[in-house]
Amino acid sequence: MTAAAWTERLRTGLWKDNPGLVQLLGLCPLLAVTSTFVNGLGLGIATLLVLTFSNALVSATRRLIRPEIRIPIYVVIIASLVTCAELIFKAWFPALDRSLGIFIPLIVTNCAIVARAEIFASRNPIGASIADGLGMGAGFALLLMALGAFRELVGQASLAGFSFADSGFLLAVLPPGAFFALALAVALKNHIDGKPGR
Repeated sequence: MTAAAWTERLRTGLWKDNPGLVQLLGLCPLLAVTSTFVNGLGLGIATLLVLTFSNALVSATRRLIRPEIRIPIYVVIIASLVTCAELIFKAWFPALDRSLGIFIPLIVTNCAIVARAEIFASRNPIGASIADGLGMGAGFALLLMALGAFRELVGQASLAGFSFADSGFLLAVLPPGAFFALALAVALKNHIDGKPGR
């Protein structure tokens, strides 16, 4: 795979076809976990790793998997990787593991990961699939971190534990704040891309 092709795959995942901003996939963890920057960072890294490795494994085994059972096999691959990620979080980042709770195991059901396995990794070579996983995973992780930082700054007047004021706008860290923050992010992307409102 050429350097230009790698760059294009990364650009596609980071901006042009971002799973959270464009495809609106993986909204459950995106909205539920992003109350702080650290939570967004933790889940973003876990999702990035699972997406990249699952793309690589699906691509490597694509000729061995019968078409009738491909989706269950993808889920087994993804579940195995999520279990590894969960055990790493429990061993080395126990406070973050407690903060993220059920959302690390729920990466298995993240439709963005299954969609990339089905749409891209099952039809492309390993190098391209790794680049796609890195791009899509990094795009999703950056969105999680940006929403987490925005909501924490507005809602708690702090960032990564450093306080800037006594209080913030509480609505930003509550569930409606997640929807408002995502709507602002999608609107900002559409504005930058020059797209009219949908």
